[in-house]
Formats: sequence, structure tokens, C-alpha cells
Amino acid sequence: MERILKSARESGSLNLSNRSLSEVPGEVYNNLDTGSLDDKWWEGVDLQKLILAHNNLEVLREDLRNLSSLVVLNISHNQISSLPAAIGDLPLLKSLDASFNQIKLIPEEVGLATALVKVDFSNNCLTELPASLGRCLNLSELKASNNNISRLPDELAGCCKLSKFDLEGNKLVLLPENMFTSWTLLTELNAAKNQLTAIPASIGALSKLVRMDLHQNKITSIPSSINGCSSLAEFYMGNNLLSTIPDDIGMLSKLGTLDLHSNQLKEYPVGACKLKLSFLDLSNNALSGLPPELGTMTTLRKLLLSGNPMRALRSSLVSGPTSTLMKYLRSRLSSEEEASGSRTTPTKDDQISAARRLSVSSKELNLSGLGVPNVPPAAWETSDVVKLDLSKNLIEDLPNELSLCSSLQALILSNNKIKKWPGMVVSSLPSLTILKLDNNPLAEISSTDLVSLSKLEVLDLSGNASSFSESSVVSSLPQLHELYLRRMKLQEFPIGLVQLKHLRILNLSQNNLSTIPEGIKDFSALIELDLSDNNITRLPAELGLLEPSLQVLKLDGNPLRSIRRTVLERGTKAVLSYLKEKLPSN
Repeated sequence: MERILKSARESGSLNLSNRSLSEVPGEVYNNLDTGSLDDKWWEGVDLQKLILAHNNLEVLREDLRNLSSLVVLNISHNQISSLPAAIGDLPLLKSLDASFNQIKLIPEEVGLATALVKVDFSNNCLTELPASLGRCLNLSELKASNNNISRLPDELAGCCKLSKFDLEGNKLVLLPENMFTSWTLLTELNAAKNQLTAIPASIGALSKLVRMDLHQNKITSIPSSINGCSSLAEFYMGNNLLSTIPDDIGMLSKLGTLDLHSNQLKEYPVGACKLKLSFLDLSNNALSGLPPELGTMTTLRKLLLSGNPMRALRSSLVSGPTSTLMKYLRSRLSSEEEASGSRTTPTKDDQISAARRLSVSSKELNLSGLGVPNVPPAAWETSDVVKLDLSKNLIEDLPNELSLCSSLQALILSNNKIKKWPGMVVSSLPSLTILKLDNNPLAEISSTDLVSLSKLEVLDLSGNASSFSESSVVSSLPQLHELYLRRMKLQEFPIGLVQLKHLRILNLSQNNLSTIPEGIKDFSALIELDLSDNNITRLPAELGLLEPSLQVLKLDGNPLRSIRRTVLERGTKAVLSYLKEKLPSN
């Protein structure tokens, strides 16, 4: 040991890994000063690199602060249960590896080590990350995989130089929107094996992102803003709850690997056939066929399709070589397209025809983003459609012929030019359970307009600022499970909402609400409540009665004064518990 310490005094680097140490030698805490008179102390170098990995250490003493020149500290693969506050007294520390220990809490003092560039807290017992990490402005890599972390502190957005972020194997239910708008240098994102239900729309801000792994979550959709991830080369979304893929994904020109296995996909969109993939995994979905346009993906070397109820393709094609299947798909395209080797820009009629072909098996007709001013006749001429997507067009009115779609369960009319409530049409659709009219210039909606929609389960009216003529307008929808009223310029909490006993998701974000009524306690089925970006200064204690059913409570962007910031930073459960304690004892 004396020989090793002497060498370290000369080099400034000490490696004591794999030595079965149960404690750190005292000389290390004294900056390798043994007290020996034989030492030529003036020739010594301060310790800059300390490796204590793969030992049996249980404690790091506060004397660690004596190592003020330390740049690299590796204490991985030990039995340490806590880090000393002295970690914040290491002003030159750039790399900290505390992985594979039993650490339950990282001290906030770690944020004082502002020179940190790489941090690894993986494989510990953490339930949260310290908010003070947001002060480490040079932080480039942050790993905290395989812990029990359920939320991320908003302050992490301050780490604007972050390039690698790994939180695989935790209990995250959401990724905050504000982080991605700050992490514009991010190249690798791994949040696999969590409990995420959505990808923030701000994901499009990550133009330098090369690898994204979100497999084994509960994500139901990919936002169209994904097209902003222009550098993305690998995208892993297996084992989620995806039922569709946005056409916008086809704009990712550098994407080579796309893993979508074990989802609920019923179709592969024509728009995604523009990708230059080398590997595509569509196994274990609900696909009954593939678009012929997939055959033009000449870069594709491996296509996995097992576990799909393929009816439009022979089993020998599905299980055979990818090249054979691709050749067959190309044969289904017109001879002109095959001769040219690539598709010409499809006309609107071509796009509508392709959508009709796909709807035969999926029963879902996607006419989104065509830029048409009128609803194409294909909408009512295609038999037994259960979902009709007419979003992102220029439609002002719905034709009466749509009333013929008696099987229609979901009608998506987002981002159009509809000014008048289409009551005559929607009231004649007996199976309608999902209606999305967000981002239209709707002038007015009254409670009588909704009476005939008593079976409605999902309603999105976001972005229609002038549409509520009375606060009880939605009270006639007793079966409503999800209600989205973002950007409605609401001044007061719509009183009619308290009658919606089955409501599970309520989004009132980006309004002008200042108070929340005590009646909020009656939302006993609510699992997600978004009140972000309002003018709310206090929350009623009765909100605490929604614990434990309420899993997600979003309060960002409010001037809350009644709850301490430390409570807010600990997440939904902590806020609800705090409010519950404020209730009168009786």
C-alpha cells in the first residue's frame, strides 16, 4: 500500500479498486500525507484522480473536502448508502461515478460542485434527483438508470449543455416539456422501462438527438413534432401502447433503425415509407397488411413482422427473406413507379386512394394534412369506418353525407376552419365516443349542442377561445372520460365540470384561471389533472382528497403562494398529502 501511495503522490492519480477495502485509508483523506519525515513533501502532487471502485466501502467521510484538487472520483460498486455533503466542496470535480451502491439520497450540496461534467448515479435506491444539479451548467452526461425516481426536478432544465441523459428503469410518469426546450445539445436520450404515457411536444427542439430509447413504457402516441429531431438515427419504441404513427416521422432523413415491436399498430403509414431505414421491427402488432409503398424503401435490410394477423400477405412472404417481401410490395405499385425506382409526388387523389386501401383492413381512414377545403367523398363512401381523421385541413363545414357513417366512433377535426358547431352531423352519429375539434375558430357552443352526444367519452375543444357561452356547457356529457380545454381563455373553472363523475383526464392548461373550487374533491375518478400555465395563487385543501386516485397533477407556470416550493418540487403525491393535512380535523 505504501508503494501505491508514494506513486500517487508523484502522479496525482490513485487507483485502489478491487482491494476488498471496508474503509478508505486515512492517508487518502489527508491528501496522501503520511506524516513521514522521509517524504519529500515539496515534490508531491495533490490528488486529482481517485478510484475506489469494486470494494466493500459503506461510508465516505466528510474529510473528503480535503481533496480540493480532485477532478475524477469513482466510488462505483460499493455498499455506500449516502454521499457526504463535502462533495460540494470539490470545486474542480468533473467526473463523479457513484453507480452500483445503495445510495437513497443525493445531498443538495452536490450542486456546489459546479465544474461537474459527467455524473453517474445508476443502480442505487434513489427516489429523486437533487434540484441543485441544475446549477451544474457544464454537465454533459447524467446517468441515473435503475433507481426508483418518479419525477424530475424542473431545475434540471438549467443543464443546457447536456448531451447524454439516461434514466432507464425508473418510475417516471412524464418528461417535463421545459427540459427539452433547454437541452438543445442532447444527442442521446434513454428513458426506457418507465411509466411514461406521452412524449412531450417539445421533443421537436432536440435537433441534435441521434439515439432515443423509450421502449417498455405506456406511451400511446408519437407527437408530429418528432419531425424536428432531424439528426435521429435510432428510435426505440417497442413495448408501448401505440395505435398509430404520425406521417411526420417520414421526414427523419437520417433514421436508420426504427423499433416498434409489441404495440397496437393497425397500419404502417404511407408517409413513413419515405424513411431510409436499414432495420424496421413491426413484430407483435395488429397489422393485417402493409402499404405497397414500403417496397420503395430500398435501404431496408431487415424487416420483422412476426406476431401480426397478416391477412393481405402470404405467410411465406411474412416469414421469408426481407428482399423477397420488398420485391413483392414493389410489384403492387404501378409499372411507372417501379420503372423509375421511386415514387413521384402523390396527388391528393393518390393519397386519398392509398388511405382508402389501408382502411379496408384497419377500419380507420386517415385524411389528415391534405389541405382540402371540403371533406372528400371517401369519408362516407368507405364502409364501416370506425375512426375518421380529417385534421390539418381547411374544412369549414361538414356535409350532411357524413351522417351516413353509422359505425363512426372517433371523429378528428383538429386544426381546421370550422366556425359553427357541426351539430346536425355529429348528433346523427350514434356510435360516436371521441370528438376532437381543437384549434378551430368555433364561435359558440351551448349545452343544447351537446345533449345528443351523451355517449361521448373523449372531447377536445382546446384553442377555441370564444366557444363557451355558459359555464355548464359540458354538464350534459355524463360518460365523459377525457376533457381537453387548453388555451380557451377561461377566467373561471367551468362549474358544470363537477357533474362529470367518470372524468379521468382533465386538461385546463394555458387559461386565465385564478381559483379552483372546493368541489374539485368530487372528481373521484380523476387520474390526471393539468392546471399548468394559469394564474392560480392557491389550491383548495379539498384537492388533497383525490389521493391516491390522482396520479398526475401539473401546476407549472402558476404564481402559487400557498404551497412551499420544496413541496411542489417533490411532485403530485407530496402536494396532495400536504393539502390533505390542511383539511379541518373533523
